[in-house]
This record gives sequence, structure tokens and C-alpha cells, in this order.
Amino acid sequence: MTEYLMQLAADPAAWIALATLIVMEVVLGIDNLIFISILTNKLPENQRDRARKIGIGGALLLRLLLLATVTTIVKMTAPIFEVFGKGFSWRDLILIAGGLFLVWKATKEIHHKVDPTPTPDVFDSQKAGLGFAAIIGQILLLDLVFSIDSIITAVGMTEHIPIMFIAVIVTVIVMLLAANPLANFINNNPTIVMLALGFLLMIGTVLIAEGFGAHVPKGYIYAAMAFSALVEGLNMLARNRKSSGDKH
Repeated sequence: MTEYLMQLAADPAAWIALATLIVMEVVLGIDNLIFISILTNKLPENQRDRARKIGIGGALLLRLLLLATVTTIVKMTAPIFEVFGKGFSWRDLILIAGGLFLVWKATKEIHHKVDPTPTPDVFDSQKAGLGFAAIIGQILLLDLVFSIDSIITAVGMTEHIPIMFIAVIVTVIVMLLAANPLANFINNNPTIVMLALGFLLMIGTVLIAEGFGAHVPKGYIYAAMAFSALVEGLNMLARNRKSSGDKH
């Protein structure tokens, strides 16, 4: 085992694979992080940081457990039944279920934001205990979906398990460092909340499409998200300058 690790450490191709995989995993982790940020911002302020750490810790634990059973994960891509000639695997079913949940959740949150007289829901701060448990449950549910997608992506990029472990750990550390700044930024900018919910809606639709076998290149999705974020950034800059001008 030690000899294998030494050979791996001396192989330039292994380092390139590690760097590529870390970048890919961090990009894929953005979806997970946006979802965690939006949900935890609905909790009382003194519970948010703990909820984020539990959510991201759950993501790390799930990814490491899935890596430990990587041979089983690979088998999840094998069809288990067919409908009208289209084979569906466990991975497909999990992606479809996760996508439907994201679409439902994003739609529900958008409705809650635009409703002039929103009714209290399970995340109301008056029911903090129930809200905390419900939010952690939903975060862990989506952690599972994103983790399976993440590990299958890793398996497709390298056959070396140690590289996958390192990439997953680095990715989750980046998520942990970015969680509070991202959540605070979303919380302090109401228009960003709607944009982030739009992202979740799009991601959920893509997961459903992937589950039905319609591959959507991730580059297109993240390019659209980056463009939308850039436009919103320009809008925020324009509003800030106008606000400063009005004060003078």
C-alpha cells in the first residue's frame, strides 16, 4: 500500500488528475452550497452556523461512505428496469427524485417570497426546533443526491481511490470556508435570493433531465449561472451608485 502511494505521488498524471478533479468537485459543490445557504438562512441567526456545519459535515460523511463502497456506486449506473425501451438505473431514479424535490422546494420558496401575505410554514422562526430538524433533514437528503452525482463523476475521471478521497476532502473544506460568506451575502441581498432560487430551479430541472437520459453539458449550466450572476452584480452596482448619488 505504501509503495502504491509513493508511486502515485511521483506520477505527474496523478497530480493533474487530482487538480482537475478538485476543480470539478468544487464546481459541482456550488449547487449543494447554494441549497444549504438558502435553507439555513431561514433559521434564527444563532442556529445558522451550526446547521451549515452539520449540513456540510453530512456531505463529507456521505461522500466518504460512498467512496468506501465505490464498486457498488459504479453498479448503480446499470439499468434495473425499462419503460418504453428506456432503461432506468438506481442513479437515474435518485437524480429524478432529487430533481423533483429541488423543483418543488425552489417553487415553494419563490411563491413564499412573492406572496404578499405568506402563511407561516415549517421553517417559521416561531417553531425553531421543528424548523432546525426539518432543514437538516432536507439538507442531508440533497447531500445524498449531490454526493452520488459527485462520486460517479469522480469515478469517471480517475481510477485511483486515494485521489478521489483527497479531492472530496479538499472540496468539502472549500465548502466549509465559503458557507458563511455565501450565506451572509445571499441573506443581505434580497434579489440574490431570488436569483439563487432560480438557480436551484434550473439545477433541479437538469437533474430530472439527466435521470431520463438527456445529458446537459455542465459547462452550459454554469456559464448561464455565471452570466446571470454577472448581470445581477451590475444591477447591484448601479443601485449602490444611485443610492450614493441620492444621498449627496
